[in-house]
Amino acid sequence: MSAQNLLVELFVEELPPKALKKLGESFAAALAESLVAQGLAELGAAVTSFASPRRLGVHVAGVLACAADKPVSTKLMPVSVGLDADGNATPALLKRLATLGADASAVGQLRRAPDGKNEALFHDSIAPGTTLREGLQRALDVALEKLPIPKVMTYPDPSGEGWETVHFVRPAHGLIALHGADVVPISVLGLEAGRMTQGHRFEARVDPVAITNADCYALQMADEGAVIASFAERRAEIVRQLQAAAAPLGLKPIEDDALLDEVTALVERPNVLVGKFEEGFLEVPQECLILTMKANQKYFPLLDAAGKLTNQFLIVSNIAPDDTSSVIGGNERVVRPRLADAKFFFDQDRKKALDSRVLGLAKVVYHNKLGTQGERVTRVQAVARAIGQRIGGDALALKADQAALLAKADLLTDMVGEFPELQGIMGRYYAQHDGLSDDIAFAIEDHYKPRFAGDELPRNDVGVCVALADKLETLVGLFGIGEKPTGDKDPFALRRHALGVIRILIERDLPSEIDNLLVLAATMCGLHEDVADQVATFMFDRLSGMLREQGYSAQEVDAVVALKPQRLGDIPKRLAAVRAFADLPEAPALAAANKRVGNILKKAEGEVGDEPDLVRCVEDAEKDLVAKVAAIGRDADKAFAVGDYTASLQALAALKDPVDAFFDSVMVNTDDPALKANRLALLNQLHRTMNRVADLSRLAA
Repeated sequence: MSAQNLLVELFVEELPPKALKKLGESFAAALAESLVAQGLAELGAAVTSFASPRRLGVHVAGVLACAADKPVSTKLMPVSVGLDADGNATPALLKRLATLGADASAVGQLRRAPDGKNEALFHDSIAPGTTLREGLQRALDVALEKLPIPKVMTYPDPSGEGWETVHFVRPAHGLIALHGADVVPISVLGLEAGRMTQGHRFEARVDPVAITNADCYALQMADEGAVIASFAERRAEIVRQLQAAAAPLGLKPIEDDALLDEVTALVERPNVLVGKFEEGFLEVPQECLILTMKANQKYFPLLDAAGKLTNQFLIVSNIAPDDTSSVIGGNERVVRPRLADAKFFFDQDRKKALDSRVLGLAKVVYHNKLGTQGERVTRVQAVARAIGQRIGGDALALKADQAALLAKADLLTDMVGEFPELQGIMGRYYAQHDGLSDDIAFAIEDHYKPRFAGDELPRNDVGVCVALADKLETLVGLFGIGEKPTGDKDPFALRRHALGVIRILIERDLPSEIDNLLVLAATMCGLHEDVADQVATFMFDRLSGMLREQGYSAQEVDAVVALKPQRLGDIPKRLAAVRAFADLPEAPALAAANKRVGNILKKAEGEVGDEPDLVRCVEDAEKDLVAKVAAIGRDADKAFAVGDYTASLQALAALKDPVDAFFDSVMVNTDDPALKANRLALLNQLHRTMNRVADLSRLAA
């Protein structure tokens, strides 16, 4: 039968806006995958997802009314079990055939084929293809079951039959299933499929909308229903209107993908309008105003060319009346109390100095096993002070100590109590109001950075000290009480904290060694050094993953990270050196030899010496290797000492021939104990020389 395009729409009450995008994508993908698996649609068939506040839909191209028949081969049993000595069917075989709907007449049609060491009987048949009605019903059931529903609702069965209830994300009121122009008779959630749906609550030109054909859906919804059904198209239209409304004002709307997705999920046909508020509110930090407009009202604040907030904002309305003044006026009236609250909080908070709030942290529980925020601040102070001393002396240590003391004080302010997202930011404003230096104020804001992948680092050394201290204290403290990430669960964001420490150490190229920092943090927190070891292992795992995401190969990363280099700032140079070394023609042979040397040393019994005694060398090849390792090792060590890791590895290329000659003509595990020990010492020296920058054995194929 010829293929036609398929449309499925589930019409529901308003879906949760923050989940709509995922719901739409999941519904379309799962339904299409099921149709493909059943042979009703081609792999790679064009799939279009629809998701609006009151509907989930999908359009699948080229869907068959009935899938093609399929040959089925069923293994029955070994020939020796199914047939007796005369070749007649045994009762076991007849019983097995009966389960397949066949009788004794099918025995002669059975196929014999090898099955391991034995021969088995196979029953070949043709399975009729799945009809679209059966297959779509199955696909729809699967799609609904797989929906990432944040919270399920229970409501009466809309069919009105009996006392049954339905469980779904929101009450469903309509179902469309069209194959071309024909309705596919399926049902779900107590609804029978048809071709009727509803458009915009207030602006639909036709109500209800009768979809004539699967391919007319988007056009009819836009024309008759006043709904842009596609999430992607509606989002793009909002972006277009936002830019068009801001351009004549010489302003630009704030960029926020999460807000854009949420607003797209709140409107069916967007209409962007410009609103204003009193300029007096601009005295409040713009982060506060922006957050309240975005979080509470879903507005898009407008910024000037310098990125400064203006007193204008964009409203994405779901209606388009001829006179928009009432819509704009209503929104302006609604936002005013929100901004007034923010101004009130800001004014009230500034009446009390930031340092006067520190004592109150002793009453705020941080973790029932780790004490209060006040106790935590004391630990962070100690770590920050020690880090500051190491990288900047007394002056930096003093500033780091003060910034760490004040870093959490804004948790007790009214503004942060209302908007937790502003912690740190408000601390910076209040510190500046109290007359503290920018070094301290910016460190208070920046100690949370980097907060996510790609976020900026603290902007000064004081912020670096406090950020490192805060993250290290969190890691060792929570590891110390057994709160380690498991699988996908990481309730305390320890992976993010670890990556933050790694990024700061690498990108700021700090001289501090990671193990020393972890031991310092563990000691200051009163924990055993074993905790520092656990956190170090965790952090190097995170480091490996981060480097692979940056485009380095698994071999390159393993070669460098295997040595657990303590100066993380050296890692980019080490990786570059390994990549350059791997391009040398001598690299494969040297990597293989390095791996061989490592295996020999692992199997060696007893303690292996550090250096060979030239006097004990017998073979010319080992004498030559001793001389070359000493000479080349000096060159490699000099380059390593000044941080020229590429030159250090390049120098090793000259070892290829003497190493090959050694293994070709010298027996390491000789019967002479003294000679064997000397040769093992030579290999030990060679191994150390080759593996200062990276473990080259990890490059071996």
